[in-house]
Amino acid sequence: MKPELMLFWIAVGLYGVSAFSYIFGLISISDKLFTVGLYSALLGFIPQVAVIALRWSATGISPFISISESLTLGVLMAVLIFLITQFTVKRLRPLGVLVMPVAFILLGWAGTLLKEVAKTLAPALQSGWIWVHIVGATVGFASVLIAAGLGLLYLLKEKNSGGISSRLPELATLDLYSYRYISAGFIMYGLMIVSGCFWSNQVKGDYWNWDPVEVWSLVSWLTYGIYLHLRITFGWRGKRLAWYAIIALIAMIVSYWGIPFTVETFHSGFRIEHT
Repeated sequence: MKPELMLFWIAVGLYGVSAFSYIFGLISISDKLFTVGLYSALLGFIPQVAVIALRWSATGISPFISISESLTLGVLMAVLIFLITQFTVKRLRPLGVLVMPVAFILLGWAGTLLKEVAKTLAPALQSGWIWVHIVGATVGFASVLIAAGLGLLYLLKEKNSGGISSRLPELATLDLYSYRYISAGFIMYGLMIVSGCFWSNQVKGDYWNWDPVEVWSLVSWLTYGIYLHLRITFGWRGKRLAWYAIIALIAMIVSYWGIPFTVETFHSGFRIEHT
């Protein structure tokens, strides 16, 4: 097995250990399992970075062109922000109960789609806008994933104030954290859409083409805009928004990876291959 593949599946395995540690830690109310989950995620992050670096250095081509690379980079950013959150806000230990299973599943899926590193870069991808586009997409995804995790913690604490829940921040604090992460995700996702428009204009001469990926990206962005509108204008708080954050995450994942995978589409000047 190539070193790159070996490192990739080590990362997947460690994320799997992390995911199950968080799940069973929540079920058994075990801080030790949360610690195992946290450090397994940290250890898995290292080979994942190495995989991206190896693929990038092999050809000098940006490591986010194929669906597999896009998934891998999205997971990398999500785990990075998750780890920063874990080490800076100590009372959010169970946060990984949603974040790490999602990271594990998406990275495992990426592994099934791995291909040889591309030798050449399509002309449509030779644009500086792609960097802004990808940064907006990955940071946006990471932010709303963390927000959904915080929403789950809110629901758990509201249902049972004892055990692990008693060590979580107050409900109002969890609600505020989730709101902040969704605000960040909304801004970054908006940046992704705007940069994508400029990129499309540079490649095709049109800012918007009603491509399925574009449409679903807009739907996801508006979904989080509605969240902010409900909170700021109508004063929604708590349980309703916690559920909203979790359900909205599904729409975001569908738009980011589901549509490009299931629908034959020309997106921003290049075709996404499914084979």
